[in-house]
Amino acid sequence: MDTDHFFRSSPLFGWLAGISALTAVTTGVGSPLPVAAATAPVPITSYRSASCGSCKGWIQHMRDKGFQVRDLVITDSDSVKRRLGVPSRLASCHSAQVASYVLEGHVPAADVKRLLRSRLPVVGLAVPGMVLGSPGMESAKATEAFSVLAFSPTGRTNAFSSHFP
Repeated sequence: MDTDHFFRSSPLFGWLAGISALTAVTTGVGSPLPVAAATAPVPITSYRSASCGSCKGWIQHMRDKGFQVRDLVITDSDSVKRRLGVPSRLASCHSAQVASYVLEGHVPAADVKRLLRSRLPVVGLAVPGMVLGSPGMESAKATEAFSVLAFSPTGRTNAFSSHFP
C-alpha cells in the first residue's frame, strides 16, 4: 500500500490494523512469530545525550516492558534525527530504532508492541516535545494527555494512539 495514499485517505488507523490482521490470517503474510521467537526480547537502539534524565527513564520503561535496549550516547542528535527521517516538528529529546521503524521521544512500550504486531506502512512513531506523564517523564505534580503520532516518509502524520491522565 502506498504510504502517502494511506495518510491522505485514512483519518483513523483502526481499519488498517484490521486489514493487516485479516491479511495475516488469510494469506499467512505478516503472521505472528513462532512462540519461541515471540518471547525473545526485541532489540531497540536508542540515541540520547549524556545529560538527559528523561531519556534514561524511557530506556528503563522499555527494558521493564521486555525490550532489549542498546543505549548510545551521542553528541549530535540533530544529525541522527535527519538520518532517521524524523521531521523537525516531531522532534523530542531522543530517537530510537526498532525493527524497521523509528521511534521519536517518549513513545510508550505498548504502542511500540502494537506497531510491531500491525506492521503498518509508516516510518515510525513520535511523541513530539517532552510531555509530562509520558514514559520517562512521569511526575507526581502534573500529567498531560498526549498523542502518539505515526509518520510517513513525506512527514505526514496520523494519530496512532491517545493517552490520558
